[in-house]
Amino acid sequence: MSKTKSSLQKNHQWHWFLYLIPALLFYIVFMAYPMIDSLRISLYTGNSSQSRSFVGLGNFTKLFTDSAISERYWGAFANTWYFFLIHLIFQNALGIIFAVILTNETMKGRQLYQTIIFIPTTFAVLVTGYLWKLILNPVWSGDFFVSLGLPFLKYPWLGDTKTALTCVALVSCWQWMGIPTMMFVAALRNISEDILEAAKIEGAGFFRTFFSIKLPLIKPVVGIIAVLTFVNNFNAFDIVFAMENVNGAPGYSTDLIGTLFYRYGIAGQHPIGIPDAGLGAAIATITFLILLAGVIPTLKQTQGGE
Repeated sequence: MSKTKSSLQKNHQWHWFLYLIPALLFYIVFMAYPMIDSLRISLYTGNSSQSRSFVGLGNFTKLFTDSAISERYWGAFANTWYFFLIHLIFQNALGIIFAVILTNETMKGRQLYQTIIFIPTTFAVLVTGYLWKLILNPVWSGDFFVSLGLPFLKYPWLGDTKTALTCVALVSCWQWMGIPTMMFVAALRNISEDILEAAKIEGAGFFRTFFSIKLPLIKPVVGIIAVLTFVNNFNAFDIVFAMENVNGAPGYSTDLIGTLFYRYGIAGQHPIGIPDAGLGAAIATITFLILLAGVIPTLKQTQGGE
């Protein structure tokens, strides 16, 4: 009897795996297989299975040695890092500041402020980009800024190569600020009140408590948010498409790796307009390796610590 009960318990221990099968199949079909297949495509040139020919590392060599292509790639590469750093500094830093304010027990109307911060994340990116494109257009909103006594805001922010990418990045920060803020809020509220009370008794001030107690305790959440920011911004495409165009106007100043991949691998680079799936796959492969090199050390440094 006891042996039968023991065998049933062992069988039940594996039942949880059945619930993972649908998600596992979805991941394999729509994520793992396309990623592996892109590695294969990066070794070929041509747009169809009939016309493709094996070139080995030729696409990677072309990406770095062809003067026209390499100029576009390194420009998009630098812009993507700048785009990521803007999010890391403004979006995540402001997110943790807002979270500290929202977890202050003496603050009134916290639920209202949380809702206000989170609402932009519910907007479609195309809608957000189009609205901010109108707001930043001096033809549409210039007189409004002048009437407010802010004539310096009547400026073609999206038409200047020096300000366009910064404006697009800040709009993206504004839209997605709510997600890291809510994650930080949840992490801070999960800290034991006994620890904070002990720090207060010991005479620790606000900044000492935050930097010596709260920040180390929420380090795993900080790491996860940093990873999500890194991955999402190296795959950014839609906000640039909504506010500028896939050519990274003006003058490729807003060109990111995502828009570069779209032009070469899907739509075709102007003026030829013929897509090169192999070159696009090479760009995607290099991006994957960059993400892998950034994500793994970050997770090791921030996860699993006490």
